[in-house]
Amino acid sequence: MSLAAEACGRQISPLSVTALADAIGAQGWLGSGMEPRVRPHFADAWADRDLDEDAHREAFTALAAQAHGVFEGLAEALYDRLASPEGWVAFADTFATLVSLKAQGYPIALVSNIGFDARPILRRLGIDRFIDAWILSYEVGYCKPDEKIFYAACHALDVEPGRTLMVGDTMSDAGAARIGARCYLVPHAEAGRAVGLDAVLRLVRTGC
Repeated sequence: MSLAAEACGRQISPLSVTALADAIGAQGWLGSGMEPRVRPHFADAWADRDLDEDAHREAFTALAAQAHGVFEGLAEALYDRLASPEGWVAFADTFATLVSLKAQGYPIALVSNIGFDARPILRRLGIDRFIDAWILSYEVGYCKPDEKIFYAACHALDVEPGRTLMVGDTMSDAGAARIGARCYLVPHAEAGRAVGLDAVLRLVRTGC
């Protein structure tokens, strides 16, 4: 938040950072766990946000802009941070989990509802090398929980749905169960914390 404010030429206090983060989170910003408060003036963009880059930007800047205390330019700066590799931090147990999965020979696909290219983000985090297939909604033309996006991942990895495990953090990720895949949803947590990904290793050992 403070970096986004600085991009607007503003210096804000830690108290203001917290207040703004809470206000924007209450609108349903990514990672908040809150239901997005979509207003009619950006409802169309919101519906298409994970299928089109321009709609994605419009939807999320409009969502943030309606929060109390958001000053001019902040919503756009927040979105720029969202789409920037520097704006992301992996969960603490991500790297070790991916290393273990690859050492055991498991192929991995990234299946994401997203309106921009995630590859530079994962490259900066040092985990792109673990990804064998990239199934990004705005590239393939459909979003989770649509069965087609999960089938696309299985096809790209050349594996049967019943031999796959979908790891995510929303109910749309659980849509993979409709094609016979197993699903594991991690709890919501602050960036950089561990989220119990050791459970993934236990699950693949018992059938995936």
